Amino acid sequence: MVGNAFRVEVTERLEAQDRVNRGLMYRFVGEIMEPPDGPDDPALPAGTVMSKLLWQRLRITPGEVRRRMRIATRIRPRRSLTGPVLPPELPHLAIAVENGDIGDDHIAAVCHALDVLPSAVPDDKRDKAERILVRHAGCQDAKFVVVIGRRIADHLNPDGLFDENDRARRRGLHLAPQGPDGMSRLSGWLDPEARAYLEAVNAAVKPGRHQPDGDGVDEVQPDTRSGPQRLHDAVKLGLRAGIASGEFGQHRGLPVTVIVTTTLAELNQAAHAVNDPRIAMPPPARTGGGSALPMRDLIRMAADAIHYLAVFDDHTDRPLYLGRTKRVASADQRIICYARDRGCTRPNCLQAGYHCEVHHEPDWANDGLTDADCLFFGCGPDHTLVSKGILETKVTDTGRLAWSDGTGPPETNRAHHPDELLAELCEDDEGDEND
Repeated sequence: MVGNAFRVEVTERLEAQDRVNRGLMYRFVGEIMEPPDGPDDPALPAGTVMSKLLWQRLRITPGEVRRRMRIATRIRPRRSLTGPVLPPELPHLAIAVENGDIGDDHIAAVCHALDVLPSAVPDDKRDKAERILVRHAGCQDAKFVVVIGRRIADHLNPDGLFDENDRARRRGLHLAPQGPDGMSRLSGWLDPEARAYLEAVNAAVKPGRHQPDGDGVDEVQPDTRSGPQRLHDAVKLGLRAGIASGEFGQHRGLPVTVIVTTTLAELNQAAHAVNDPRIAMPPPARTGGGSALPMRDLIRMAADAIHYLAVFDDHTDRPLYLGRTKRVASADQRIICYARDRGCTRPNCLQAGYHCEVHHEPDWANDGLTDADCLFFGCGPDHTLVSKGILETKVTDTGRLAWSDGTGPPETNRAHHPDELLAELCEDDEGDEND
């Protein structure tokens, strides 16, 4: 019977081996992303998008693929514009990763500590800071490295001096996925100009003004919103005014606006449910970005601005069938794609409609028609694979687009259609019962 001392020793060895394997993984990811010296790999189709291939084969999120690529580019040797190979951006960290001395938490802590240093810090001091951080990462946990990083930053930049390059490097907002209640977390950093705009809008949304349930003017009822809630409403007010102004131009042939898809039956049901609590509210509509928009919010938004609301119970007299007279899809045809496809039609691709191009089936080069029932959404990389002949597409009997790599039957994308996923699950359950 073994004791805990033995178990701890084995656990330590397993952790060390896991870190060595992680270093090998970063090495191969870095080599995968390097431009090939010769012809494309004969074992892969020409034009293969490596980031998408990693996503499919490793079954990790696209964000995780990008994270690994970013780390690999910083700890792998670099190729200069003239050809010679340069040392890694972070050479000391690269050695520690290769030896399996540190884990992912340590890597993140070291990179963050170096990234927050001002661009004015000399290279020799930045190199020394990296060596100190990596040395502590080899014998302490990541939280300790974070503290050391802050103290190094305070020492190298005691006056807190940052230039425009530093601020430009840090600016950015992160929009997290929707939660079960439809809410989304927003975090990030604003540059001084963006903050000035936000402060101006926030000043307009003072207590008693622009309440969610009001008409945008002074209200009689008391304003119970907190400061953060009013700031939220200020951002929403600014975005709504910006979209309504029409100054954002166009995006893929459509004015920049909120694209929402629903059916006429659901819209009528929601309109009655607003005034009659006995009527159930239909499920949320879907936006062009793939998010859920409750019908109550949709009705309120439609009262404030003109949005493209695709209703499919009746055809309009607007031209949806252009034949060979025009190659680029019209605004109305893109709306058809938003409602039918909702996003990229390649199986298991999660790109929303806002980020998709319009694909002809048959292809325009093969005498395809610019008709509503011949146009389908495809994200840029997938659309390119079809254009190069690497993937094949065909329209199914139900009017959906199916994809194939030539080795199996064509398949449709159900990722944007949860009703079909549930139906598939029910079919599988029935099959299990019959077995």
